[in-house]
Amino acid sequence: MSRLPPRTLILLLYSMLCASSKAKEDIVSFHREVLPILRTNCVACHKPGKSKGGLDLTTHAAMLQGGDEGQVIRSGDALASRLFETICGDEPEMPKESEPLLPREIDLIKRWITQGAIEDAASDTGTRRPAEPTTYRSLPSVNSLAFSPDGSLLAVPGRHEILLHHADGSGVVSRLAGDSPRLESVTFSTAGTFLVACGGAVSEFGEIQIWDTRRRELIRSIKESNDAFYGVAISPSNQQVAVGCADKLVRVFNIADGLEVMRCDNHLDWVFGTAFTNDGLRLVTVSRDKAAKLIDITTGHLIDDVNMSRDPLICLTRHPIENLVATGGAEGKIRLFKMEPRGGRLSEGDNKEESFVREFEHMASPIQSIAFSPDGIHVACSALSGEVRIFKADSGQRVAQIQGGRGPIFALAFTADGKQVAAGGYDGRLRYYNTETGGVVKEFNSVPLP
Repeated sequence: MSRLPPRTLILLLYSMLCASSKAKEDIVSFHREVLPILRTNCVACHKPGKSKGGLDLTTHAAMLQGGDEGQVIRSGDALASRLFETICGDEPEMPKESEPLLPREIDLIKRWITQGAIEDAASDTGTRRPAEPTTYRSLPSVNSLAFSPDGSLLAVPGRHEILLHHADGSGVVSRLAGDSPRLESVTFSTAGTFLVACGGAVSEFGEIQIWDTRRRELIRSIKESNDAFYGVAISPSNQQVAVGCADKLVRVFNIADGLEVMRCDNHLDWVFGTAFTNDGLRLVTVSRDKAAKLIDITTGHLIDDVNMSRDPLICLTRHPIENLVATGGAEGKIRLFKMEPRGGRLSEGDNKEESFVREFEHMASPIQSIAFSPDGIHVACSALSGEVRIFKADSGQRVAQIQGGRGPIFALAFTADGKQVAAGGYDGRLRYYNTETGGVVKEFNSVPLP
């Protein structure tokens, strides 16, 4: 038996190692390579709430399940897979009314299917949480504000973090870093023991963050959907959280275990706000589809339309004591409604609004935010024009009018004693106004600058 020369043997072993290494490198990752292509090109039409042809391409399991015409992936055989067939050719069927996929992207999908269409570990994508606190070179816009019930803290979303300020504006107490690059909404629990925020990464994931307020620790991160969450609300029992989403769905999760306990798909566009009734059994939601809806949490079924369809709704807030909600939208009007069934959904052309309470003074710009004072006596709203108005909730009488000029105001929150209202928006500055006079009390940056 002949023996190979040492040099030849070494070269042979080296080539085998290189081939093995190359084979590993050529394995296509579903989460790192395939899913980003689908999110960019496909999920706008194939996602929960808008699954054309019954096909959902937001998760591996949903893809393998297929759509109305059956399976779209045949593991190990790309040429026999409907998904691959639709993205190929001189005039591919998909994506509809959009640019075709790049040859490199088509090749990745083909190789992934040929290799068995396997789902690798989602953890391979890694955490988004920054290792160090964000260094700001400019002030980010402020899209949500929340005071703690004891009046000591003000929560403000930043980039990849929540900043906890002393409520008197004297400085930042703590910085709570998380995975979401953008947080859309923050709120404290009734007792102030925990802070809940929602947001996510556009076209990637929605996230709910639940923080222990005293220890400044993340209790739970709930990641769902393929798009950002909006309008977070905590149930009166402090056991559940509700969010709306850009995928048109409304979701409710348990705080204790993070499990989804309700999903409703009755909206036709982005859902921006949620609010629990006092008994925690029902939920009012508002959407860009112009609808405010009352939903049964146990079943996820629509109980009633709350309003008559008028304008895209942008914001929602509930009365701190009574089962009332105030809505605002593109028309520039606050409307107050009861959070109770009217006895049937609105029909086409039906102007009946038995849940309607009152309408407030018209603003000449879309309303971006609404907030009740802790005692429910006042309600404030802000507009795209930068104007803020404060009203008596029981009569609609205007108490103060604060002129704009510093850009849109996206967020409002009353201090714990109700004597001041904080406003934040496009310019990244926080301003406190006197509730009765509208005068500026204090002003400071939402984030620290060098």
